Amino acid sequence: MAKKTETTVEEKLRALYDLQLIDSRIDEIRSVRGELPLEVEDLEDEVVGMNTRLEKLTEGLEVIENDIANKKNEIEEAKNLIKKYTKQQDNVRNNREYNSLSKEIEFQELEIQLNEKHIKEFKASIEQKKEVINETKDRLKGREDHLKHKRSELDEILAETEKEEEALFKKSESFEKKIEDRLISAYKRIRTNVKNGLAVVPVERGASGGSFFIIPPQIQVEIANRKKIITDEHSGRILIDLELANEEKEKMEKLFKKI
Repeated sequence: MAKKTETTVEEKLRALYDLQLIDSRIDEIRSVRGELPLEVEDLEDEVVGMNTRLEKLTEGLEVIENDIANKKNEIEEAKNLIKKYTKQQDNVRNNREYNSLSKEIEFQELEIQLNEKHIKEFKASIEQKKEVINETKDRLKGREDHLKHKRSELDEILAETEKEEEALFKKSESFEKKIEDRLISAYKRIRTNVKNGLAVVPVERGASGGSFFIIPPQIQVEIANRKKIITDEHSGRILIDLELANEEKEKMEKLFKKI
């Protein structure tokens, strides 16, 4: 790794605040997108799940319709057997054979009744499943329309911000290289632990930015002298004076306009 050029404390503070401004701008872009990418992802998963459910319901209908067809075939077979046994009764030699055939006919009639009952139940099940399918299709249409709208919204935001975010990421990486590793590590650690990712803040009205804790006057003088890096004892944020902050903000705003 190339050795970073020795810089003054003031230069380090300026570089850190420039990096903070870049990273804050990236945070703003992400905030504009908000939860939209996750919302789109959740809707996509929901639509996939509903389509899978529709497929299973449709497959279930086919199975029931096949069952009905099988029961109808069994009814036809039973009717044919009844005709056969009835015809055989005309040629029996004794009552025992006649009664035996009568029992077979009675059994086949019961089979027909049972199959007709099953067919009735299957048809009721089909109607119920069709109702669920129609309800699911209606809900699916609503979710697909909502997903289409959210995707369009996300695509519009991405079209506006993706290019800028990518350019800012490159700037962030470039500015990191200007700062010594230990400061970058500290900066990233503070950003992770504090509200809004603000690791470097100016002193405004005697207090550190984003805080109501007053900075003692002597410490404020040391901050304004820019001779050493000073952190807020309450939040751990790196503190800079307001004049330096305003100068860097003006400089970085010009840079952002060029991106």
